[in-house]
Amino acid sequence: MDLLQQNIAQDSFVLGLSAANFDDVLERAVDVAIRNGRIPESKRTEVEDALKKRESSASTAIGRAVAVPHSYIDTLEEPVIVFLRLAKPLNLGAPDRMPTRFVFVLLGPKGAAEVHLDTLATIARLMSDDEFRYDIDKADGKDDLLRAFEEFLHRTTAPVEPEVEVDEALASTGRLFGGIVNDLKRRLPNYATDFRDGLNARTVSAIVFLFFACLAPAITFGGIMGKETGGAIGVVEMLVATAVCGLLYAFIAGHPLIILGGIGPLLIFTAILARLCADQELPFLPTYAWVGFWTSLLLIILAVTDASALMRFFTRFTDEIFAALMAMLFIYESLRAIFGTFNESFSGDNSDHDVAFFSLILALGTFYIATNLSRFRRSRYLQPKMREFLADFGPAIALATMAAVALFLRDQIQLPSLNAPEKFGTTTGRSWIVNPFEGPMWSWFAAIGPAILATVLIFLSHNITGRLLNNPDNKLQRGAAYHWDLAVVGILVAVCSIFGWPWLVAATVRSLAHLRSLATTEEVVSSGGDRQERVLHVNENRITGLVVHFLIGMSLLLLPVLKMIPMAVLYGVFLFMGVVSLAGNQFFERLTLLFMDSSLYPKMHYVRRVPVKIMHTYTGFQAACLTVLSVVSLIPIQGLRLLFPLFIALLVPLRSLAGRYFKAEHLAALDADETPAEEETHWAG
Repeated sequence: MDLLQQNIAQDSFVLGLSAANFDDVLERAVDVAIRNGRIPESKRTEVEDALKKRESSASTAIGRAVAVPHSYIDTLEEPVIVFLRLAKPLNLGAPDRMPTRFVFVLLGPKGAAEVHLDTLATIARLMSDDEFRYDIDKADGKDDLLRAFEEFLHRTTAPVEPEVEVDEALASTGRLFGGIVNDLKRRLPNYATDFRDGLNARTVSAIVFLFFACLAPAITFGGIMGKETGGAIGVVEMLVATAVCGLLYAFIAGHPLIILGGIGPLLIFTAILARLCADQELPFLPTYAWVGFWTSLLLIILAVTDASALMRFFTRFTDEIFAALMAMLFIYESLRAIFGTFNESFSGDNSDHDVAFFSLILALGTFYIATNLSRFRRSRYLQPKMREFLADFGPAIALATMAAVALFLRDQIQLPSLNAPEKFGTTTGRSWIVNPFEGPMWSWFAAIGPAILATVLIFLSHNITGRLLNNPDNKLQRGAAYHWDLAVVGILVAVCSIFGWPWLVAATVRSLAHLRSLATTEEVVSSGGDRQERVLHVNENRITGLVVHFLIGMSLLLLPVLKMIPMAVLYGVFLFMGVVSLAGNQFFERLTLLFMDSSLYPKMHYVRRVPVKIMHTYTGFQAACLTVLSVVSLIPIQGLRLLFPLFIALLVPLRSLAGRYFKAEHLAALDADETPAEEETHWAG
């Protein structure tokens, strides 16, 4: 390691080298060594010929986008290393088929085989670290390169502590406010960095995509809620709550990647509460406020007492089912809306048929373009920067393209557009401030009952989403803040209750979409040749959340413009978000194995370590749990739907019950928090 750092410190590197072939790379490396006085000019031809001869005998590309050409030179007294980062990767036939982007040229005196081997081992260890590879890929100069080495050493040489199974962020301190204090200590040192790291092009693409990805469900949920509550809480209230709460949360919360929003279970809860108030002849908004106050108090108590530490009993088993449920609800609602236009069209004249088919084309077109452009980063066409741009802005390009098509044909086919209000103001013209004392006194305390159910729902939804984002496979580096974030949500619930706004919680699909939009990914090729996308690095920042929610607030001033966006295009965005959020869900991957020839199974770690029958039994067990949750979420029995959070909580004892029927080593493979790194090779990402 010291030898590598010393050579980098002596300017023995080239960043962004343009080379037509590998001979050009080797010649440039020799130029650098001569410039630094490490090799005499008279030895240029000898050194170049030695390196080229070694390369012609066998490729020195060792995989992970790195090659280590080397040779022994008689006149050298000490090893020389030249690092080169290529502007455009070269295909050198690496074992993992990954094009070479990083080259370490190693020269040394004869008899230095031991040093050569040690250096090769060090390079292999460095390049197997995803963060190091990301850091040197983004480095602009010597200081950045040396900092990458220092950060690698800091990560890998930290004091060895006794192995603890519990995540530090989910550990119980046993004292009031202990978890909150630890969360703040963990996140505050990164607060300024959270802003600085948001100043880049990827943030811009994420903002454009997330603006529509958050605006569409806000308006959709607001419209449905307005219908269910008789206009007491509608589209305007949802947009204002999304903007205000989103801004506050992005600014002060511990985990800025979480996106607050309306979710189906909370919408169901609010609708049932509105019907209950109507049955009991209670004013809805004052009762809603009291339920919110009690919910806020209970959430803050849970945060203060480290109740989020209970999430350590939740495992991948629960996380996968919850994530699959939220994704399926997005997919279901988008498809239901898309094909719902056909039910309307066949009851009208022929022009309605045109509307239905054109809506289908726009929705599927948006989904198709967004999906394919998001994968363009791995394409062989165009230049790397153009591929990056198309992949980052893929969803936004898809939305703009299909919206433009609809606008171009607006004279021929009139499509349903975004159902935004004409002007700013409460849905029914009521006061923005709710008077909680309008209802009878007994209702103030009776509100505790539904508040307990709302607390359980918000507690589980928010914390499970946090666990999904902080999954080790996502490579987040700055730590979680479960306790502090829960307290922030509790405070925001009280604020929303005062103004008669909808309560917001971590929106799983939107939060995962936020993470994916900021992630640098690469494709994993298993030993069986199957490919999966994995996260290499996530650009954690607060800028995206702040700007997205600021724009949502500003959208209240541009309601006439938003009304021009066809709903079919937004349904396509919904469908894209739902499908993309299934990526990396191990449960979904195992579910597809049920329909695959067992001899062609990918050689994933759980396939190799768990018998097929047991693996399918475990997958079926998860599928049964998902089916029950889906039924509870969708059937029209309101009393049962109100108990949805309790069904989520029951997943924990059900997972414990599985321990009686599955061997511990099988559960360890199927329910592991992180994919074993040794199972992977890599393809250009």
